[in-house]
Amino acid sequence: MKKSNQFIGLPIISIQDGTEVGSVKSLVVNSQQRTVDFLTVEHEDWQISVRAIPFKKIAGVGEFAVMIEDRNSIFDLTEIPIANELVQKKIGIAGAKIIDRKGQLIGEATEFFIDEDNGSILGIAVSVQSKELVLAAEYVITYGRNLLVVKEESELKFLDRAELLLMKQEDAVSNEPDMIKEKQYQLLTGRTTTKDIFSRNGVLLFPNGTQLKKEDVEAAQEHGPAVLAELSMNVVG
Repeated sequence: MKKSNQFIGLPIISIQDGTEVGSVKSLVVNSQQRTVDFLTVEHEDWQISVRAIPFKKIAGVGEFAVMIEDRNSIFDLTEIPIANELVQKKIGIAGAKIIDRKGQLIGEATEFFIDEDNGSILGIAVSVQSKELVLAAEYVITYGRNLLVVKEESELKFLDRAELLLMKQEDAVSNEPDMIKEKQYQLLTGRTTTKDIFSRNGVLLFPNGTQLKKEDVEAAQEHGPAVLAELSMNVVG
């Protein structure tokens, strides 16, 4: 796993002849597939045309270089219509505002994490109230030019470190239960409900206007993620 900015400026080396054939200029995001599909190439001899490497043509990405089999892995964008189309969309993740599908501002994306083997986007670094947290890519609904739309429950799914993205979600939860519960306490304790909150069986748990205490959050946790998500979307303060 690598941060997107760890790609920028890396030399591109042709394995066939052992020479540097350029450097990485930018990453081209496919918002539909949720992947980095191409790396654009910077080279002093290419002033007019824009050239790119399909991610599937990359042999390996190390700390010091991006490795390709040979120069034939680099294409002019005019030869790859889909690449040119993706470049024109200008999907930029770092710096994008993050809102949930209800229109609530969550924070700002500062970086994103990529599987260097296949280009998949694994997660997003998010600045929230001066803290940097991590959100798994599965909670992102839409990648826009300057805006990311995420699922409503995303605020309850933040991770404290990017390494947890490499674990299965179930493993992350089982290995970090105290951390996740503590974050839920921080997000909800002391806030006030703006509607009646019911259990899945229709039992009233928290009337409108309830100022939540830690034991209330614990009770919501016992009723499962659906109740927690409903609670987090309907509180103020």
